[in-house]
Amino acid sequence: MARHKNSTFNILMYSHDTYGLGHIRRTMAIANQLKTTGTNILILTGSPIVGRFAFPKNIDFVRIPGMIKVTNEEYLPLSIKLNPNHVLAIREKIILATAKAFRPALFIVDKEPLGLKKEVLSTLFWMKKCQPRCKTILGLRDIMDDREVVRRDWTKKDIYTHLKRLYDEIWVYGQQDFYDPITEYAIPETVSRKMVFTGYIPRKIPARKTVLETKRSLGLADDQKLIVVTTGGGGDGFAIMDNYMAMLEQESQPLPFRSVLVFGPFMPKQQRQQIIERGRRHQVITCRFYRRMEELLAAADVVISMGGYNTICEILSQGTLSLVVPRETPRKEQLLRAQALQRHGLADFIPWHELNPTALKAKIIALLENGSAHHEAIGKFQFTGLSVMHDRIRIFKEQPYVA
Repeated sequence: MARHKNSTFNILMYSHDTYGLGHIRRTMAIANQLKTTGTNILILTGSPIVGRFAFPKNIDFVRIPGMIKVTNEEYLPLSIKLNPNHVLAIREKIILATAKAFRPALFIVDKEPLGLKKEVLSTLFWMKKCQPRCKTILGLRDIMDDREVVRRDWTKKDIYTHLKRLYDEIWVYGQQDFYDPITEYAIPETVSRKMVFTGYIPRKIPARKTVLETKRSLGLADDQKLIVVTTGGGGDGFAIMDNYMAMLEQESQPLPFRSVLVFGPFMPKQQRQQIIERGRRHQVITCRFYRRMEELLAAADVVISMGGYNTICEILSQGTLSLVVPRETPRKEQLLRAQALQRHGLADFIPWHELNPTALKAKIIALLENGSAHHEAIGKFQFTGLSVMHDRIRIFKEQPYVA
């Protein structure tokens, strides 16, 4: 039966979310922008904090049991005390049952082509056999890891074959001239012709009035300089917070800016408490989770982060200067992005092994005093991600669909 003009267009999105906030934040940003009249979006996620996000009309979520990454290949249950394979089996069944009940016209898988430990594979096979009109989309950030690591991993797991057989399109959330995964990851032509470079995904830009209200709510004057330090989920962000506090502590006079440190929900309590206690002596504002992050980033003069994809999208969307301190393990994704950002004049960065209080201070002061070139490069940066995705979905909607 063809889809009627006034019937709903169902989009199912999968985000495995085993560590940090990146996947669910990207999925939420896309869902918020793709929702239109007649579109329902259902998000499958393992994020333990998904309930903290505001879900607008026509968007909802199904929470699958959470898993936490121990190594690149080892995952353990986040909360329930079961064998990891048992939990993965539960997740796989929930994903498949949801797909069968929801009957999506579009299935978007975030980052992991087969899902966590291949948990999406059975759903992809079912869709190709029983729901062939459903378009299967793999959404990839442009940079995943070191080229040799990705090539070796994808060859071992036969990912190239699955990309060819199971996906209709691959949306790369980046620009090919910024970083080219086709070349870096040796993507064969049978797969690369399915790839659509959407460009980076923009975030909501708050009004100037809202930005000023944010600064005032923090006790800052309108013209007072603000440094924001955010480490995403925060599970491995303590070293940055520790060095930042050490930078403040080594000064005999206060530095010419105020500071807001956002820990992230996964920073261990003992580490958070240490930073909070040290911060009180230097008028540092601390919080575990900031619900309206785009307003805080827009209010900042410099943002210090680890350079995750979503954080960078949020910072560049606000036109804010950025200093990146990228992690280099277990993946080099953040390091590669930081290097690319620096080459294009969009941010500065400090390699992890060079992180120290003196380097932090020098980079911050340089950005505050000589950031005009970065501002110019940021102003020219094009965010086309959502418009390209809207165009693709418009084309899908115009095609017949069998429920």
